[in-house]
Amino acid sequence: MSLVQILTIGIPCVIALVVALRQTRRRAHPLPPGPRPLPLLGNALQIDTKRPWLTYTVWEKIYGKLMYTSLLGIDMVVISSETIARELLDKRSAIYSDRPVFRTSELAGLDFSSALLPYGETLQRHRKIMHQVMRADAAISYREIYSRHANELVVNLLNTTIDPYQHVHLCMASLIVAITYGHTANMDATLTGVSELADVAKRVLTPEKAALFTAFPFLEKLPAWCLGGDYALLGHSKELSRQILNEPFDEVKGQMAEGTASKSLVADFLSQADGDTDEYMMKCIALTGYLAGTETSASAVYTFIMAMALYPDVQARARAEINKVVGHDRIPSIDDRASLPYLDAILYEVLRWCPPLPLGIAHVTSKDDIYNGYFIPKGALIVVNQWALSRDEDTYPDASRFDPNRHLTAEGQLKVRVFNHFVFGNGRRICPGRSFAENSVWTVIVTILSVLQIDHARDPDGNRIEIKPEFTHGAGIHPEPFRCSFESVNTTREGQLRAMMNLK
Repeated sequence: MSLVQILTIGIPCVIALVVALRQTRRRAHPLPPGPRPLPLLGNALQIDTKRPWLTYTVWEKIYGKLMYTSLLGIDMVVISSETIARELLDKRSAIYSDRPVFRTSELAGLDFSSALLPYGETLQRHRKIMHQVMRADAAISYREIYSRHANELVVNLLNTTIDPYQHVHLCMASLIVAITYGHTANMDATLTGVSELADVAKRVLTPEKAALFTAFPFLEKLPAWCLGGDYALLGHSKELSRQILNEPFDEVKGQMAEGTASKSLVADFLSQADGDTDEYMMKCIALTGYLAGTETSASAVYTFIMAMALYPDVQARARAEINKVVGHDRIPSIDDRASLPYLDAILYEVLRWCPPLPLGIAHVTSKDDIYNGYFIPKGALIVVNQWALSRDEDTYPDASRFDPNRHLTAEGQLKVRVFNHFVFGNGRRICPGRSFAENSVWTVIVTILSVLQIDHARDPDGNRIEIKPEFTHGAGIHPEPFRCSFESVNTTREGQLRAMMNLK
């Protein structure tokens, strides 16, 4: 019998056997409802690979908030309910805390990331170190860094009418690098490299993109140019990852030896290091914080600016609260946060209105489970559709509208004082840097509002340029490019921040 004949007979038999074994294992309980899959392909051809969360949100209306789908033979369960997410990922975290192995992350050199590590001892060591330097009281200690970069952003935005994203991204990237590595001589090169790396991550770190290599592993043996599209970026990304892992970290290490290092996460790591400290692990932790923090924070600030241009009533109320609490002659700081609940409500609403990671980061089950009579198999990808949570009309009526009031009581106080927004994830994989993220973004928001009026830009004839609240695609998103204008509404505060920056 020839090889072709063996394969012709053997492959269908293997597939049939796998299907039979799966059906036997699942006989007692059905899978969650979901769209009918095609043989071998599953539902891969039915999904919008650029914005899969939109497909899943449509399907949720048909199949429910716990839904099963298949990607090229890979089991995936999509959760579209915050209650179910907490029931499974929080209360059953022993089963739902692992991460899938995405070959795209390895091929792109992104498998160093703490966020992508499998659950186990290495991850626990990463998170222990992160907690030491990122816990809430440590996050507050960086107030001067938050304020300095927020002030610089306000100056850069003043009187500009171009798309503000470049200014916002540079601000948040510089802020995160200052917190992570301190003052580095090669900051511009580091900022550029991380921006390129983040762009690749947003394109390839999705279950929909990774499934191709899982189903057809021989593809990774082909030259990158053969695959084309986003996959062609994998080789360059891997080289870039090695470079950025080492260079800024080694520079801080040299500064520590010279006694010239500024306060930063890496400097704190090294000052607390002992003989058993794994420097590669600390490099991974530092770059994870920088890479993840920059993109998500920039998305939040950019979304805030668009919302303020579209909702001037929200902007006016926020500025009125600032002026009432701190007066007209002082720039507010993170120390004023507890007295400014409407500003917190704006931050909550920014993250709801445009979740920076609309599908979060996939979990994977470590063993079979049963929930509400449905079978969830071991090895299934578990995806929380944060976009669907953000657009749940039962929780957020008129969900497409930006409305901070939905997070406030009738007396104007926050409904929840503890910042536990769903965008930071669940269970044992909840974002350890959430205190840094919220404090840095909050400081930028309050500084902008205390000095600047945000409005629509105008064309040469004086006509208002409309802004459409549309968002990009990929694993991480932000608003599509738009133009707006910024004018000073408080010359006293503007003068103060210019003085602090030694500007005229």
